[in-house]
Amino acid sequence: MTINITKPEVSDKSQDSEIVLSVNGVSKKFCRSLKRSLLYGVQDITSELLGSRTKSDKLRPNEFWALKDVSFELRRGESIGLVGKNGSGKTTLMRIIAGLIKPDTGFVKGVGRVAPLIALGAGFNPILTGRENIYANMSILGLSKKEIDEHFDEVVEFAEIGNAIDAPVQTYSSGMLARLGFSSAIHTNPDILLIDEVLSVGDAKFVAKCERRLHKLRENGTAYVIVSHHSPSILSACQSAVYLSHGEVIASGNAEKVVNQYEADLFNDGRTQASGVMFRDERTSDESPGLDIVSLFFRGNDDEILQALVSGKAVKLCIGIKSHQKIDNVNLRLAISELGGEGNSILYIGGSNDNKFFDLLPGKYEIQIHLPYLVLGPGTYSMYLFLRKDSFYTLDIVEPFIFTVNSNGKMIKSKVYQPRSWELVSIEAE
Repeated sequence: MTINITKPEVSDKSQDSEIVLSVNGVSKKFCRSLKRSLLYGVQDITSELLGSRTKSDKLRPNEFWALKDVSFELRRGESIGLVGKNGSGKTTLMRIIAGLIKPDTGFVKGVGRVAPLIALGAGFNPILTGRENIYANMSILGLSKKEIDEHFDEVVEFAEIGNAIDAPVQTYSSGMLARLGFSSAIHTNPDILLIDEVLSVGDAKFVAKCERRLHKLRENGTAYVIVSHHSPSILSACQSAVYLSHGEVIASGNAEKVVNQYEADLFNDGRTQASGVMFRDERTSDESPGLDIVSLFFRGNDDEILQALVSGKAVKLCIGIKSHQKIDNVNLRLAISELGGEGNSILYIGGSNDNKFFDLLPGKYEIQIHLPYLVLGPGTYSMYLFLRKDSFYTLDIVEPFIFTVNSNGKMIKSKVYQPRSWELVSIEAE
C-alpha cells in the first residue's frame, strides 16, 4: 500500500526528485526458536556467499512475519508517523530503513544521509570517552573527520555534557548517554531522520530544545519517520501515518483518520463495536406495570441515530417510553461503567438529583437527556438504566445497554474529555 503525501511548495524540481525515501513491499521474518534461527542464519549466509539464495517469501518452521508487504513514500521536508501496539513491527521497519537489518522481500531506497534516533547511546563503546564516541558515532553516520571537527563544539554544547566529555561513557547516566546520542545524530544534518520514541531524553527544558532543533531541521528540508505511542506527537508533526498490526498495514493516509482508527482499536481492545441502539417489543397493558421502556439510543446534532459516539461531541440520550395509564413523578436513574472494568460507575445521572420528574398521561413519549459535551473517553461502556415512580418504585429496567465511544484524536492519555476554550488577552500593548 503506497502512501501519497501532499507535496509542500518547493522549488521547480520535479515531484519525483523530491522523494527522499521509498519503501516498496518490504517484508521481514524472524524465527521463534533460537536454535533454528542460528541454523537458518548459517544457511542464508552460505547461500548468499555462493550466490544461490532465492527470493525468501515463504515461512520455514517456527518463523513468522514481523513485517508483511509494507510500502510508502516520503518527500523532502515531510513527515510520516508509524503507530501500532508493541510488537506490531514499527521498530523492525525503522531498523530496515536505517540499514541495520535486511528485508526478506522488497527494498528500501533512500536519498542522502539517514540518521537513526533509535535506542540512543546503545552504540557507544563504554570504555571510550564521550569525545571518542562522538567521532566514532558521527563517522558511522557518514561524516568525515573534518566535518566532525567543525560540529564537535556544537554537539557537546547541545548535549550539555560539560567536563564529562573526556570521561568514559560508562560513567555517564542513561540521560547523559541519550542526550549525547541525540546531539550526535542531529548535527549530521541528515536528509532523513528516523525517530523512535526517543524524545524523552532529559527534563522538560531539554526536550523543548530538542523539539526546536527538529523543527529547524524540517524547515531546512529534513524528512522524518516518527514512531510514537503518543498520538498528539504524531498529529502535531505528521501529515500522514501508517497503522501497523502484527506486521501488516491496517490503515494508511491522513494522520488524523489513521490515529483515530488506531485509538478506537486500542481502547476497544479487540471487542466488536457495540451498536448503541436498542428497540423492544411493546407489551400489552396486562403485561406492563404501567410504564415501559421501548427504545434506547443516542442522537447527534442533526437528530440522526448514532451507532457510536465521539468524545467531546454533543449528544442526546433518548429513552422511548410507553405509558398505559396516568402516572405522576416519573424519573430516570442511570449508571455508566467501563465494559470489562471493575464495575465502578464512571458517570451517574439521576432525575431525582436534578429534580426532574414527569407527569404522564397514556401515550408514547421520548425522554431526552441533552449532553452538550460527551465527557467519556474512548472505549466500550455498559449502562444500567432504571425507570422509576417517585424515588424508589421501579417500573422498568435496562441492564446492560452496551455502547461505544470513539476518540476525537485528543484523548490518548485522558479517560474523560474536558470542554475548554482558548483566548489571547492583551495585558499591555506596546
